[in-house]
Amino acid sequence: MNRRLFLFWLANMGLGAGQGAKLGKVGEKKPDRLLRDALTATRQKHGVPALAGAFASGDGTVIYDAVGVYRVGGKESVSRDDAFHLGSCTKAMTATMLARLVERKVLAWETTVAEAFPDLQDRLHPKFRQATLYHFLAHRSGLPDDRKPDAVIFPRLRRLTEPMREQRRRVVGWLLSRPPAYPPGEKMVYANAGYVVAAAMAEAVTGRSWEELMSAELFKPLGMESVGFGAPPKVYGHYHSWRQCRPIAPSPEADNPPALAPAGGVHCSLNDWARFALLHLKGARGEQGLLLKPETFRKLHDDPFQQGYALGWLVVKRSWAKGVAFTHAGSNTLWFAVIWLAPNRNAAFLAAANCGGEHAFRACDDAIGRMIELFL
Repeated sequence: MNRRLFLFWLANMGLGAGQGAKLGKVGEKKPDRLLRDALTATRQKHGVPALAGAFASGDGTVIYDAVGVYRVGGKESVSRDDAFHLGSCTKAMTATMLARLVERKVLAWETTVAEAFPDLQDRLHPKFRQATLYHFLAHRSGLPDDRKPDAVIFPRLRRLTEPMREQRRRVVGWLLSRPPAYPPGEKMVYANAGYVVAAAMAEAVTGRSWEELMSAELFKPLGMESVGFGAPPKVYGHYHSWRQCRPIAPSPEADNPPALAPAGGVHCSLNDWARFALLHLKGARGEQGLLLKPETFRKLHDDPFQQGYALGWLVVKRSWAKGVAFTHAGSNTLWFAVIWLAPNRNAAFLAAANCGGEHAFRACDDAIGRMIELFL
């Protein structure tokens, strides 16, 4: 997500929550019909090509749908099982996969980058060597704010052709050979690259790519069959400028370079995304028998520095959530996605649009608000 849109989202997130138009109460219409009506009205109001939404309850109920078209100028309608790009909502998924490795003692939250890459010791700046896995996931690693792509490194990423493990190892060398922007652990500075380094640490100690680890540790156990990496295969993303959405055909160029995928490169259907949401909703409520232990979920969700950010989740309070809520948004400038978990209401809400820009944020935020009004 670029810096301008990220700051706009932080300033305005959740303002539409609970303020959607009255569309009828559950019981007067079937819930799936209510959701479709809400998404249709919201899409028409904000002018996005397609809009998807889902409500999930801790009892296992999932109501999801998608409305609109694959691309502006086309006639083919999206289906509710089409995949949408999740952008930085991928971060919570990457952190969850790493938590699985920590539970098995393949990694530790305190593992340093120097320990993960002993062969890169001479290339690592001395002040980066003690940065830990936890630092990189909590945005406290010393890496600079990179929501505006690095003018030196980003162009190089498009030219990389090695296997993904080698690409990310190379990125670690590029990033961490420079002096840190601040002493690791001192403060929070949002850095997408931190999740790339964290994923590369897992790749180094397991010998498996992030993509392989995500599939084996998270997606397959959760039954998330629609998941992929990079641009979704059917639905077009759209670049928003001059009040118009310009379609960008699915291709490797329709997403950030794949080396950066641990920070924001997953796509999936809303139903599959809801499976992940339910995992964390149940984990936040202390339920047993999940993919992770209760104490591991607490590690992922706690905000010990009171910085408003845990590991892949912003931590906020909302009246409609009756207390703490976990949220994140994501955009590669061609898509927008947002997730909200309300543990005290035993509910999760998700929305995604196939266009970037502030109007896509408003569409997704409005959709979340309408679903909160309908289903809580």
